[in-house]
Amino acid sequence: MDAQVLGLSVDHVPCLKAWAESLGGINYPLLSDFWPHGAVCEQYGVFRQPDGHSERAIFVIDKRGIIRYIDIHDIDHQPDNDVVLDVLRTIDPEAAARNPLPVKPLEAPTLPHGGIVMYCTRWCPACRRARIWFDSHSLKFTEVDIDSVPGAADQVKRWANGTRTTPTFDIDGTILIGFDERKLAATLNITLPY
Repeated sequence: MDAQVLGLSVDHVPCLKAWAESLGGINYPLLSDFWPHGAVCEQYGVFRQPDGHSERAIFVIDKRGIIRYIDIHDIDHQPDNDVVLDVLRTIDPEAAARNPLPVKPLEAPTLPHGGIVMYCTRWCPACRRARIWFDSHSLKFTEVDIDSVPGAADQVKRWANGTRTTPTFDIDGTILIGFDERKLAATLNITLPY
């Protein structure tokens, strides 16, 4: 699509490197907005004072430097890449013509059901917390990566009112959106000590 993806974080370079390694590598440049702390995020209006963090956001900027798309979202929510690809196709129809959309299969494979099924992504911090929570309660679960399993992201979007919210749980047909220990415990009949 003749576009460059960049990741930007207010974390320092060693932290970004460790994060990328924890995901098994990142195939696009990661930039540090550590010093002066949050200066770039401040210019884009996504620096949160006074805690010193940035919002999770996506900006699409055209070749003339004009912001063509902004999405500011919750840290546990992963926006649909198709939306960003549609914006890129609108900005540069010639690049879109050179890179036609892949043909999706007519029928998605059957997704797992029964027991505890967690729909997640590799990068989601709430998914990591959920894995730890399940392990701490000795609960077996099936994990479905919505970025790699055909039909999984579409299923999550149907359950979560059009968003790719992770983690999303299917517990014997009961759907829970997001990681909420109390809701999980109630659904699984687990008594929490707090």
